[in-house]
Amino acid sequence: MNPQPDDRTTIEAFLATPPAGTPPAVLALLRSAIEGEAGLPMRLYFEAVEQAPLPISITDHHANILYANEAFARVTGYSRGEVLGHNESVLSDKSTPPIVYQTLWGRLTQRRSWTGMLVNRRKNGERYVAEVAIAPVLDPAGNTTNYLGMHRDMTDSVRLEQEIQNQQALIQSVVDTAPELLLVLDGDGQVALRNRACWRLSGELFEGDPIELLVAGLGEAYQRCRDEGIPFTGYELRLPLANGQGRWFVCAGIRFEVKEVEADNYFEPRQTEFTLITAQEITSLKRQQEEARMNALRALLAEQELGVAMRETLVASSHQLQLPLNLLNAAIGMLERRLRREGIEEDAALRVLMQVREEGLAAIDRLERSLPEQPPEPFTTININELIHQVLMLATERLLRLGITIDWRPAARLPGVPGAEGALRGMLKQLIDNAVEAIDGTRASRRDISIRAAAAQGWLTLTIEDSGPGVPQELRHKIFEPFFSTKGNRGSRAGMGLALVQEVVNRHAGTVEIDPDFQAGCRVRVRLPLSGPHQGSD
Repeated sequence: MNPQPDDRTTIEAFLATPPAGTPPAVLALLRSAIEGEAGLPMRLYFEAVEQAPLPISITDHHANILYANEAFARVTGYSRGEVLGHNESVLSDKSTPPIVYQTLWGRLTQRRSWTGMLVNRRKNGERYVAEVAIAPVLDPAGNTTNYLGMHRDMTDSVRLEQEIQNQQALIQSVVDTAPELLLVLDGDGQVALRNRACWRLSGELFEGDPIELLVAGLGEAYQRCRDEGIPFTGYELRLPLANGQGRWFVCAGIRFEVKEVEADNYFEPRQTEFTLITAQEITSLKRQQEEARMNALRALLAEQELGVAMRETLVASSHQLQLPLNLLNAAIGMLERRLRREGIEEDAALRVLMQVREEGLAAIDRLERSLPEQPPEPFTTININELIHQVLMLATERLLRLGITIDWRPAARLPGVPGAEGALRGMLKQLIDNAVEAIDGTRASRRDISIRAAAAQGWLTLTIEDSGPGVPQELRHKIFEPFFSTKGNRGSRAGMGLALVQEVVNRHAGTVEIDPDFQAGCRVRVRLPLSGPHQGSD
């Protein structure tokens, strides 16, 4: 068997200038291995091996060192004179597991080369990690006569690789244990990385893939970040759950670039762009804020209702006083006419009646001047869905107690309405309260309220249906008059509720009516213009 080209190069280089003390038998063996083979000058072979940057050694078949090049001495710290004739095991360190050496010798025994990692020890006792390649040198009969060994000091590379792995493990640990959602998207919007919080989120019952909902919810903010590199932060969005509830997140995003690692990009690096999105859940905070807002709104409405109740009471009192005064005026007129016919200029009874009339008029004037002032409320663009949500939240406890079901499906795209927020909220509350009281006054098994809002042809139409007894045909216009009520003594108002609804609707240049064709209860329809009036008046 002839030596292979790599083997021949090493052997010829060795024979060109054999180190002092090389056994003659070894020299004869090497010469016989290349006998008759043409090649480059022997000196060139030797210098190539001698000047090689990698440590190279040649041993006998017992691993006793016969030759070592200059790099071998430089890396191990042993001079060539100190290692020639000694076994390669002089470099071994016990930190290398025995199984590695067993594998090494198992391969060499089969006359096959071995490549692997060993922990070696320099002359000064310092350990280093070596990438070792050992190949058997075979004679013409195929028997192993020598071993050619080469190794590289990989300590710095191994240390750097381990540091990188440690950093990766640390980063991965931080990423996976972070409570925030961490999501990396490539340039096509595909998920390149997600942490455990994202996977846990995917296990929740959302109305679709939560990651897709998250990206879609970010909308233009994500698009600008991905395409133009404009970061965003503090972006709040709600992911809807299948049960109708939702979870709130505050999001941030930033674009970053990663260099591609393919060989053809080595001299002309190309970069791939990714977008990192973080999302921190703030559902609990939102609930607290919503609760605080509802409490403030509840207090505001209570204050407004107190003022309205006071106005209603004073107006009703004034109205009640006006009736006997009208009778008194009629009596005074009759008495004055009789006295003129009889020629009587002075009459005590007439003076008393006129004094009572003056006192009554003064009392009515004091009542009217005692009415709480209603400062004008400015018009803004109102989200009717938001007002309906607020009123229903305030009424939730009462609805549950009475067993009333609300059927409300908010329109996905509902334009804003110009109007006074407080007045419109009060109008909605009054309509829903009327529907609740109508149902509460019956024993029907069906107890539900339906709310719909839709926009078409420049108008927003709000429809509220209840399963109560309904309103008789002859009363469908009269119920919007002040002081008229169909509830007898059950109502908490003096018949002013729907009159106030009519007042708010008039202020907004809209209409309100009872649908005469609805027979399964009562259907109230309110229509508000989507443009103007720009400012109402009280």
